[in-house]
Amino acid sequence: MAGNVFGNIFKVTTFGESHGPAVGCVIDGVPAGLELSEADIQRDLDRRKPGQSSVTTQRQEADMVEILSGVFEGKTTGTPLTLMVRNKDQRSQDYSATKNVFRPGHADYSYFQKYGIFDHRGGGRASGRETTARVAAGAVARKILALYNVKITGYTLAVGPVSAKSIDLSVIEKNPVRAPDLTAAVEMVRAITAAKDQGDSLGGIVEARITGCPAGLGDPVFDKLEARLAQAVMSIGAIKGVEFGSGFKAAVMPGSEHNDQPFIEGGQVRTKHNFSGGITGGISTGEEIVFRLAIKPPSSIAKKQQAVTKDLGTAPLEILGRHDPCLCPRIVPVVEAMAALVIVDAVLLQKTVRL
Repeated sequence: MAGNVFGNIFKVTTFGESHGPAVGCVIDGVPAGLELSEADIQRDLDRRKPGQSSVTTQRQEADMVEILSGVFEGKTTGTPLTLMVRNKDQRSQDYSATKNVFRPGHADYSYFQKYGIFDHRGGGRASGRETTARVAAGAVARKILALYNVKITGYTLAVGPVSAKSIDLSVIEKNPVRAPDLTAAVEMVRAITAAKDQGDSLGGIVEARITGCPAGLGDPVFDKLEARLAQAVMSIGAIKGVEFGSGFKAAVMPGSEHNDQPFIEGGQVRTKHNFSGGITGGISTGEEIVFRLAIKPPSSIAKKQQAVTKDLGTAPLEILGRHDPCLCPRIVPVVEAMAALVIVDAVLLQKTVRL
């Protein structure tokens, strides 16, 4: 099904369900000769895996990746690369009470209407577990992008009412919420813990920065670079909004201000504020690409709720299981992965555009 495939030249197909035997991906278009090991991929999977801290789900998955094809003697062969991660800590019994119920905020009803069948055990393909495959594919993309000195960094800018007041990229991996501000991180953890103790959850804002991206990537009209990035990140569950550069603030700025003052630095055209977020006309400018995402609060909460049943009745609902009280910390590596897939595809496409 086309909805499980992403990319043009670097083409990724993900497979698997939350409570199935495994999740994974097949990647077509990986250039031959790239040095690649399971350890290269594992680093990013370890940042996404569950059970990292008290503010993430306590499902215990090692998320150990297996390379099944496409690598020989430590290098890619140019043939399809298959990556798989086995599921080992499912508790399907936790979902027995929701077998005939459409849970509030979940994809149960919409999936049932589309397919006439729905895997109630953790949501099947609608589960965040599917993003394991995206992160694995993104790790491969990042290996290629490193050859071009392109770096992608994401972080939690806000959780609920708590926002980072400063941006220090060196501290992102030194706190459980992946915030760029250690003081704000402490308050974010407190806010998430308070919501969790009340059987509730919190959303937030994640920001991502792409540095070293050359000018000229992206295509006019339908395949603008920000359109491709927006599609990529909006395909991640729980993301409800995206903005680039000045974003929605552009709506209240006069054109004389938003046009931004250009200047020359090191033989390159720069802008004073980068209001465009590194992309104009759908094509990268060589400036840092900056975008922000609105993350909704997780739908699986312990508070008692009213639900609709498959026979169109109503029923009280208490959701059991192990769930994230805030998705921001674990969604950061997923956002980075999807951005990497877009940029590597754009880099490879650019090689077909001009001599």
